[in-house]
Parts: sequence; structure tokens; C-alpha cells
Amino acid sequence: MSDDGNLTAKQRLKIPPVPMPEQPADVRRANIREVPLGYTPDQAVAEAERCLMCKKPVCIQGCPVEVDIPHFIRLVRERRFHEAALVVKQTNVLPAVCGRVCPQEDQCQQVCTVTKSHKDIHRSVKIGNLERFVADWDLEHHPDIEVPDVRKTGRRVAIVGSGPAGLTAAGDLARMGHDVTVFEALHRPGGVLVYGIPEFRLPKAIVDREVDNLRRLGVRIVCNVAIGKSRTLEDLFREGYEAVFVGTGAGLPIFKKIPGENLLGVYSANEYLTRANLMDAYNFPHASDTPIIRGHNVVTFGGGNVAMDAARTALRLGAETSTILYRRSEKEMPARLDEIAHAKEEGVVLRMLQDAIEILGDEDGWVTGVRCLRMALGEPDASGRRRPVPIEGSEFVIPADVVVVAIGNGPNPLVPKTSPEIRTNKWGNIVADPRTGKTSMRGVWAGGDIVLGAATVILAMGEGRKAARSIDEYLRTGVWEESPAAEAAPAPA
Repeated sequence: MSDDGNLTAKQRLKIPPVPMPEQPADVRRANIREVPLGYTPDQAVAEAERCLMCKKPVCIQGCPVEVDIPHFIRLVRERRFHEAALVVKQTNVLPAVCGRVCPQEDQCQQVCTVTKSHKDIHRSVKIGNLERFVADWDLEHHPDIEVPDVRKTGRRVAIVGSGPAGLTAAGDLARMGHDVTVFEALHRPGGVLVYGIPEFRLPKAIVDREVDNLRRLGVRIVCNVAIGKSRTLEDLFREGYEAVFVGTGAGLPIFKKIPGENLLGVYSANEYLTRANLMDAYNFPHASDTPIIRGHNVVTFGGGNVAMDAARTALRLGAETSTILYRRSEKEMPARLDEIAHAKEEGVVLRMLQDAIEILGDEDGWVTGVRCLRMALGEPDASGRRRPVPIEGSEFVIPADVVVVAIGNGPNPLVPKTSPEIRTNKWGNIVADPRTGKTSMRGVWAGGDIVLGAATVILAMGEGRKAARSIDEYLRTGVWEESPAAEAAPAPA
């Protein structure tokens, strides 16, 4: 017997994972509704029974926002779902979001003792599914969050950008008693959560409800204000803000710089997904004024989550074929395992070890195809993945009338361009102290993709949390210690 239940650790290791119900692939590829349907209470309890309740829970160390994972899972096991949600919310201000898009298989679930015991990531405790369950359960049964009674400091903080880093910093600082205002350039808060991640992976209603919870904490959100254009950081300080956090992300599209990228029918993934997600182009012309080209044969360049999102969106827009062209093998793909599996199930064709060298067009300037080259894997490069090497004489052409380029994004340049005191690296990322988020400009912190390059939602949230702690210390002490030279931010993937 174990100390906390009727099962021993050995018995728990034998319990198979509880799969989350999903829409059938042939049904979901024709709609934009969320693919995974979520656990029932009984399914969540059954999955929670698999947790070993380790004395040294390494899963917490694998979580960038330090959720007390064993504690909340124990509460799920006991059907104390509201209390479980409160534990998660102590360190995670966007739990319903993280439960859906956080790459748990590379973080908490990767280091899970169950994973190590089976030597199989697929056997890990489904921490993300359980986090999603408790967050959704609480949104349904306790829609009005419990606002903590904190003493107001009277100190004003500006957050530039309402993506995951900015929202996390805002939530933490509000709970510390500070007066927080978030400035968002677009007409709707959420950053990449609303413009980049499709509805079928992250429903916008979920993001809206999480943002509303931040408003209840006292966070003020101002949209349609592009800091770096309509106002500068210096303007914010003149207006009375005492600290600024920059979380403007990496939304600058990167192209391959091959012939034909200026043809009609070629999209950056940013434009393609922003039209479809934030601007509701999937409803055009019935309930949306935003057009989007609905290709018959859509080819997407790239192998990350954004490429999967674009290729799966193309199917939902009516594409007959949706193909991903990736120059390495599937093993090297940076996309989440679940996203790759979902794409395959829905009919996306993965063409591995193939690279585009030219986009072909007709006399009217419209895309007609992609000229490709076969690749072989050589020695590992700086990313640790094996470098793709072209195979001479292996050219071929695949038909296409729409091409989506999803090979990465660069940092948003607006703030650094108008605030030259902020140091950037050779890629344009803001250089920030990795421990605190401090930049080279007094009173300014930065985090998320503007520092890391194109990373993940949860890593951006971790950046927001550490910056909030540092900002709070600065506001309470008034001491600004110059940070040692920070490591240069990595190049976008």
C-alpha cells in the first residue's frame, strides 16, 4: 500500500494513460471547433491516479512557471477540483491556455518519473490534460475569480504587448498591489494567442475569459496603441509610469529569399494565420469582411507548430491537398508530437528531406508550383539537429496555388528602434538579463519572444514571471543595479 491511497507506486505504473476524447479527423478537418474535447471528471480522476506523488517532484522543476504539480494532481484525485485550480493559479495566470498549447512533453512530462520508468514520453502522467481540466472546470463552475485582498502600492507599471509574457507579468504585478496598464497594438488582447494559434487548437473564448480574469485583478488593457509608433517608452515614463515591461514578441516574418516569393498566392504564416484567426477570414464572406485565398493545393514551408497550424488551417479552408515541405526528417521537427499526429490524421502530407528552391508562377503572376530539391542529413549544426545537405540532380516540381512560409519570425523592431538605449543583439532581439529580465535602459524589462526569439507560450510566461519579481523589487526599493552583460538571445529557429 502507498501512504496516500490504496495503490502502490508499482501498481500506479501499470495504469495506462487516459486518452483525451477528440473530434474524429474526417469531421474536424471541415470545422474550426477545438479538436480535443477535454476530460470528464471521472477521466481526470483516473489519470490523476497515475501520479506517483514523488518525494522529490522534478516535474515542478520542468515547469517554467513552477506550478505545484503533485499538489494539484492530488486534489484532482480527491475530486477537489476548485482547490486544484487555485493551486495552479497561484503561479499560472493562464492555466486554460497552458493546458492546451504548452509543450508539456518537452518540459514537465519529459522529466516525469513515470516517463523515466517506462522510457517512453507517451506513458507520462498527462499533466497538461489535467491542467486543462481543472482550468476549464473552474471557468465553468467559478467564473468570477477570487480577487486577493492586496495592499495597493500606488506604483504604476506599463506592459507593452498583451501576449503570454505581458499578460503573465501584468497578472503577477497586479497581485503584488501595483497599478498595471497593458498596451496592445492590435484591436484585441492576447498577442500570438489570438492572432497566431488557430481556433481549433485554442478557442478565442478561452483567451477572452483568461484576459477578463486579469481585468478583475485590476489590470487595465488599452488596445489600438502601438508603443514605438504612437508613443515611445520615454513618453510612458513622462506619463508617470515607473517601470515598463516589453513583451512585443517575434512577429516579423522571415522568408527563404528564393525566387518567386513575391508571386500572388504566397503568404507569410503570420498573415495567413492572422487573417484566418484574429480577422475571422474562415467566415468570409458570410460573417467576415476579411478575404483569404482558398487554394486547391497548398504547400507550407517549415516544420514547427506554426507550419502545422497553417497546413491544418488550409484544410479547413477547403484545400484538396495540404502539404508540408520540411528539409529535415520528422525526428528533427520542432512541432509538438500531438500537432504532428493531428496533422497526419487530418490528411496533411508531410514531405520530409525536401526543400524549396523556387516558387513557380504563370504569366499573370500567380503561384503554380514549387521547385524542390531532395536533402540528406549531415553533421549536427548549432541547433543540435543534423544539417540538411542538398542532393545534386534531385530537383522536382510539386503543384501549388498557395504557398505559406512558416520558417520562423524575427523580433518586433518598433520599441528598440525608438529607444536606442535598449541594447539588441545581431538578430534584433532585446538583450535582457536572463535572471531578471532587466534591459540596458533603466526602468525597462523585457521578456518572451522579443528576447528569446520565436519560442513557446510557457517559456514566454516564465519570462514574464521573473521580470515581475524584479520589477516589484525595484519599485519597493528604488534600487537599480546594472545587470552584467547578458547572453545574446538566440537566433530565431
